[in-house]
Amino acid sequence: MLKQVVFALALLLTFGIFAWTMRKIFQNFSYTKKLPLDNIPKRIKETLVVAIGQTKIFRHPVMGLLHALVFWGFIVILIGSIEMVIDGLSGLERSLGILGPVYDFLIATGDVFAAIILISILVFLFRRLFLKVKRFYGTEMKAVSKKDANLALGFILLLMISLLGMNTFYVLDAAANGDEIVGYYPVSQYLSRFFAGVSPSGIHFLHEFNWWLHILLIFAFANVLPYSKHFHVFMSVPNVFVSRISPLGYASNMESITKEVKMMLDPQAAYGATAEAPPKFGVSDADDVSWVNYMNALSCTECGRCTAVCPANITGKLLSPRKIMMDLRARMKEKGVGLRAEGATFNDGKSLIGNYISEEELWACTLCNACAQECPVNIHQPSLILDMRRYLVLEKSAAPAGLNTAFTNIENNGAPWQFSPQDRMKWAEELYMNVTN
Repeated sequence: MLKQVVFALALLLTFGIFAWTMRKIFQNFSYTKKLPLDNIPKRIKETLVVAIGQTKIFRHPVMGLLHALVFWGFIVILIGSIEMVIDGLSGLERSLGILGPVYDFLIATGDVFAAIILISILVFLFRRLFLKVKRFYGTEMKAVSKKDANLALGFILLLMISLLGMNTFYVLDAAANGDEIVGYYPVSQYLSRFFAGVSPSGIHFLHEFNWWLHILLIFAFANVLPYSKHFHVFMSVPNVFVSRISPLGYASNMESITKEVKMMLDPQAAYGATAEAPPKFGVSDADDVSWVNYMNALSCTECGRCTAVCPANITGKLLSPRKIMMDLRARMKEKGVGLRAEGATFNDGKSLIGNYISEEELWACTLCNACAQECPVNIHQPSLILDMRRYLVLEKSAAPAGLNTAFTNIENNGAPWQFSPQDRMKWAEELYMNVTN
């Protein structure tokens, strides 16, 4: 009974802290711009292929396979974690054993995956600590980012060690008491041979120790994740669902601009138009982005695959697509405190453009969409970059000189070139004379 009370209090505390954290994040979402979702069947298919199937991660075959195995393993092990919650509240042992052969299969799969994940995490840690993988570095990758990654990997490593320990000593404890072993544990039964000399009381203690260690690590990890780049553990699957399903090169039109153009083409429509002031054009700060952009930022795990394929970054320019998403996340974290305290009118004198992202970074982008194509969770960095460019052009008239020249020519001559419409066909006169002769 005491165990159930302690467990219930730990569970309540975990949910309380997690709810408090998520409330702040949901409030941040409320300050972003609305963006409707369409074509739900296609989004479900994209989620199954990209998020569940992990197809984009296999562009790096070896490490991609290890990452996919970790993801799939967590899905299976989640079932065991749910069982632990049921057992902790009810005082039962292996309560889902009533599922029979299905339970045997799930537990055996989870036991094998625990070993696979443990090995994979050791490989990941070795790469981060001893191999100088280029995409793990960059001006945006501060010391805290590296500590964050190592902390998360350390958590997962301990989770797998405690899970295998719990299963191993459960097998030994059941055998020592003459009880039936519920479930099948191929890895843990093999590991139990190494602890055959431990006393029955020691075995029982080690089973309970690993049980509590594992579940408390889960509770702690769940509340660490929202403050970590590994928040993508929660956000990646929903992010793929809400991600862009239009072609990568498609650039959406601004509704306010489209409306103005239609009114120019059809003056009669102007009589029915309202006189409300137009909204701000483009994006200058975190609360100007769409909620999908913000979810993209929360889903970024800073893996660097986007920056590694960016032509601008490769040629030495300042642009790093990874930094764009990290900056949006950091700016919303900073401004969100004031927005939640004072409302949408809050202004701290800072902005995403200028204080976090420079104009040079934005104009270095060629909108080639290599970053969006490479991202394992379908983050679309170019759409955010384009919206910030729109702000610079439409609100600040701060386009580069070359673009300003083109804009002026379009306004005066109807084309980006510095020729009057009357002279536009002069290039063909000599061609016509050659043909007639």
